[in-house]
Amino acid sequence: MRAKNGGTQLSEIQRRLREEIKNCGLTQKEIAKAIGVSPQTVSRYMHDDIFPALDTLARLCRLLDISSDYILGIKEL
Repeated sequence: MRAKNGGTQLSEIQRRLREEIKNCGLTQKEIAKAIGVSPQTVSRYMHDDIFPALDTLARLCRLLDISSDYILGIKEL
């Protein structure tokens, strides 16, 4: 469902996050250790319809050196 203001759909946010995780050059285990979650949780970000908590998203964006504004569809790269 698209937000009334034309906001980004959740599926697009998940696609962007998955793409950045896939292209970062780190294993899911390395990412998990760096952001304080289990490797299974990172795997679920990649394969299931779950999204990180805001504090975890912030750590993930810092690790991946990507703007959360990009992930959330607020700004383009």
